[in-house]
Amino acid sequence: MDTRKEKLPYGIPGHNLSEIEREIPIEEPPVWPVNDKLKIIGKRVTRIDAHEKVTGKAKYTSDIKLPGMLYAKMLRSNVPHAVITSIDIAKAESLPGVHAIHLIENAQKEGEENTNGKYPMVKYVGQPLGGVAAESLEIAKDAISLIKVSYEQKPFVIDIEAAMEINAPIVFDVPITQQEDGGDVGETHDGSKGEGNVRGPSTSSFFGGPRGDLEVGFREADVLVERTYRTQVHTHMPLETHGVVVDWNADHMMVYASTQNTNSVRNEMASVFNLPKSKVRVFCDFMGGGFGAKHSAGSFGPMAANLAKKTGRPVWLMLDRQEEHLAEGNRPNSIQYLKIGARKDGTLTGIQQRSHGTAGVNLGAGVGRIAQILYPCPNFATEQYDVLTNAGPGAAWRAPGNVQGAFGLEQAIDELAEKLEIDPLKYRDLIDQSEVRKVERQRGAKLFEWSRRQPAGSGKGIIKKGLGVGQSTWPRFVTLDSSVEVKIHNDGGVEIRSSVQDIGTGTKTILAQVVAEELGLPVAAITVNIGDTFFPVGPGSGGSVVTGSITPPARNATYEAKKALLKLVAKKWETDSSELFIENGQVGSKIDASMKMPFKEATKLMRTSQISKIASRSDDYGGFQQPWGLAYGDLGSVQFAEVSVNTDTGFVKVDKIVAAHSCGRPLNIGQLESQINGGVIQGVSYALYENRVMDNGTGHMMNANVDQYKVPFSMEIPEIETIIVEEYSALSSTDAYGIGEPANIATAAAIANAVYNAIGVRIYEIPITPSSILKALNKVS
Repeated sequence: MDTRKEKLPYGIPGHNLSEIEREIPIEEPPVWPVNDKLKIIGKRVTRIDAHEKVTGKAKYTSDIKLPGMLYAKMLRSNVPHAVITSIDIAKAESLPGVHAIHLIENAQKEGEENTNGKYPMVKYVGQPLGGVAAESLEIAKDAISLIKVSYEQKPFVIDIEAAMEINAPIVFDVPITQQEDGGDVGETHDGSKGEGNVRGPSTSSFFGGPRGDLEVGFREADVLVERTYRTQVHTHMPLETHGVVVDWNADHMMVYASTQNTNSVRNEMASVFNLPKSKVRVFCDFMGGGFGAKHSAGSFGPMAANLAKKTGRPVWLMLDRQEEHLAEGNRPNSIQYLKIGARKDGTLTGIQQRSHGTAGVNLGAGVGRIAQILYPCPNFATEQYDVLTNAGPGAAWRAPGNVQGAFGLEQAIDELAEKLEIDPLKYRDLIDQSEVRKVERQRGAKLFEWSRRQPAGSGKGIIKKGLGVGQSTWPRFVTLDSSVEVKIHNDGGVEIRSSVQDIGTGTKTILAQVVAEELGLPVAAITVNIGDTFFPVGPGSGGSVVTGSITPPARNATYEAKKALLKLVAKKWETDSSELFIENGQVGSKIDASMKMPFKEATKLMRTSQISKIASRSDDYGGFQQPWGLAYGDLGSVQFAEVSVNTDTGFVKVDKIVAAHSCGRPLNIGQLESQINGGVIQGVSYALYENRVMDNGTGHMMNANVDQYKVPFSMEIPEIETIIVEEYSALSSTDAYGIGEPANIATAAAIANAVYNAIGVRIYEIPITPSSILKALNKVS
C-alpha cells in the first residue's frame, strides 16, 4: 500500500502539545489542525434534529402507524421455574378483534435441559411464552389475560448468596455456551466452567491475565487494604422501551426498531427466518435512549415477525415498563473482594480481586478491567464468577462491569491514601501514569476547589459536607466494519448515508459537522440519512465506538467526493485540481484569488446526477493494540463530588459534580457536555437510588414500575460542571472518540468517597440510602 509521511498534532493543548510524524495511507485526507483553527469541528453546533424533537415532529418506533397495522402483546410466565404442561388459547382465539396467536415452542439448544415437552423450560418471571396480535392494544391485553398456562413448578433461587450454596436449586444443570456482552467489546463469558450455579472464573481480559506473584507483592507491602464491596442490580429504564413494528410482505421484511444496532437486528432477523440479508431492512430514525440492552432483536422482534407472517399485516409490538424491568436486561450486581498493598512511598505492590455477580439466567456479571489497568501494579490477579439465578437476564449497561469495579477500587485507593497519610488526589498523582488524567485532576481540582476538603467526619452540625474524587479508564474501541456513502448532487445538495443509528447522542450532527468542515459548507447544507440498513453498514452504538469508527470514513468519503468535484472545476478553469479548495461555499484557487465559483455552480459541471463515494474505516495510523480494533491510548476521566449528609435523617444530597473527561478531538462541545451530564445523573441514580427489589419467596420483582423503582428527579440532580480535555493522539483522519461509557464510570465511587469524608464512616454497599447512613452512624439497628 502506498503511504506518505505527515506531521500531526499530538498531545494536550495548553499542556504538552507537539507534533508527531506518522506514515499514513496516501489516499487519506490532509491533516486537520487543532480545533481552534477549524471552523465547525469542536464548536457548539446545534443538533440538526433539535427542531423535530422539541416540536414533536420526530417519529420514534412507537409512533409508527402503517395501513392495516395490528397491535401485539407478549404472553409471559408468572412463575420463576417450571415445566409448562399446557397452554390453552381457546378463549383468547375466540375474542373478537384477535387476528393471531403465536406460541414459542421448544427448540432444543445448548444450555437448556431437554424437557421433551412442547414448550421451553421457564427460568424466570417474565420469560416470554407467546404473543397475540389484535385490532387494538386493549384487545391484545384482554386476549393475553384469557390464555391459561399450566405449570409443573420447580424449586428456584433468587438471592445471589443463596444461589451460591451447595444445596441451592439449580438454574441450569448443563454447561452454558459462551456469551458476549453486547456493549463491552472483546469480552466473552464462559459458562462451561464451574459447579452448580457458580460459573467461571474469568481470570483475564484482552489486556492479559494474571501478572507477577501476589504473595511477594503483599509481603513487600507496608500497608494493606482488604475489603468487600457490594453493588445492586440496576435495570434499564430508557424513555422509549424496547420494541418494533414489523411489516412482512411476500418477499421483504421491513423492521422499524428502537435499537442501538440496526445491522445486528437485520442479521438476527435474517438468521431466525432463514432470509437473505438483502430481504430484511431495519430502520431507526429516532430512538428514545438505549444504554446497552438494545443491540439485538430480542424475543419481541421475532414475535412481531411471526405474527405479521401469520396475519399478512404490519404488527406493532412495544414493551411496557414492567416488561422492560423484568426481561430486557439489567446491570448485574456484585460482591467483590479486594486486597491491595502499597509501600510507604505509595507504590502499589499487589492487587487481588475476586467477585461474584448475577446476571440472572445470563452470563456477564463481572467487574471489568478497572483494577487490572487503571494503576500500574506488578502483581495482579482477578477471579470473576457468574452466579446463575432465576431472575431476568442481564445485559450490557453503559460500561459493563467497570462501573461496579470502579466503586470498589476507587474506595480502596482512598483508604490506602488515608493509611499512608496522603491526600487522595495527591496519591493518585503519585501512582497514576496517565498524562490526560493528570491534566484532568489539575483542572478539575482548581474548578472544584479541592483545597476546601477537611478531614473525614470533622464537620460540625447535623448536616455534614464531604468532598470525594473517583477516576476511570475506558478503552478506545473501533469497529472496522463501519462504512459511509457521501453524495454530492448536481443541484448542490450534499448527503451522507450509513446504517449507523443515532440513539440520542447526536451522531447525525457530528457526521454533518465532519462533512461540512471538509467541504467548506455550513452544517445546514448537509443532509444526513442514517439508521437504515439499506445504506452502508455502520457500527452499533455500544462501548463508545461510534465516533471513533464512523467519523474517519465520513471524512475520507467526503474528501474523495470533493476531489472528484474539484477535478471538474479544474478542467473548466484549465488548471490543476491540487491548486483548488472550497471555503465558505466557494471554490477558489490558491494561485489566483480572482478565480471563484459558488459550490452550487460547481456541481452543475457534473455529467451525471451525482458524485458518490463510499469509504470504510481504515486501520489507525500506526496500527492497533489488538487487530480487531483496540486502539492505543484510553479515554480518561476524573470526577469530583460534593455531598451534604443529614446525620439525623440519613438523607444524602449530591450538591455538585465536576466531571473532567477526554475523548480525543472533541467534535461538538455542547453534545459532549450533554452526554457527560447524562452519565453523571445516571451515576448519581446508581449510587443513591436505583435498586431492583425481588421477592425471594415468589421470584417476582416488587418494583417493576416507574414509581417504586427510584430514580432522581430535578431536585435530586446536582450542579454539574464539565471539563473537556482536548487530546490529540494522531491515530485517524478525525482523531475523535466517544464519551458515552466514561461519563458514567467514576460517579458512584466519587460520591461514596465524599460520603465518607462527610461522616467519617465508609459505606461499602450501594445504593447509599438513609437507612445505610443511619446504620453506619449506629443510630438504628
